[in-house]
Amino acid sequence: MNRTDEIRTERWRPNSSNLAADIQMLAEVLHECVHAGASVSFVLPFSIDDASAFWRNRVLPAVRAGLCCVLVARSAERIVGTVQLNLDTPPNQSHRAEVRKLLVHPQARRRGIARRLMNELEDYARAARRSLVTLDTTTGGFAEPLYLSVGYVRAGAIPRYARRADSPELEGTTLMYKELTL
Repeated sequence: MNRTDEIRTERWRPNSSNLAADIQMLAEVLHECVHAGASVSFVLPFSIDDASAFWRNRVLPAVRAGLCCVLVARSAERIVGTVQLNLDTPPNQSHRAEVRKLLVHPQARRRGIARRLMNELEDYARAARRSLVTLDTTTGGFAEPLYLSVGYVRAGAIPRYARRADSPELEGTTLMYKELTL
């Protein structure tokens, strides 16, 4: 991926003309991130078919039901990053949304893509009337400083919360939040 390519971010609106190609590209991003050690719910071995099934069977139905917003970053027409905003909350938490699966392809990192996706995600959360956004991230991981730099606050950490993607070692998770002005 050329570092000079312009990055375009947009809400993912899957349709029949782009669905197979988009799912393939999203699967490639997820697959590469997990193989690079990202702790995003999956463990090795993790195949490209596993990644495709996640997007097709878990995310796509939620997007179509309006329960999840997926943002993508494209370099030319190639998806190089993504983040999800889960809107599927109980009635007493309809003011809240949850960030899920902030992913940037390892070859596209250090270009501000994650920061841009998070800023756009917050704009979408505001439009959806969500004043509180929560997330969890690996304690001490590479994403934690990013979240802090865009205004998220540490609520606490849970030790030995999840297995690492590439080993049976358990690692802690930091819970974070950001209050948004509507």
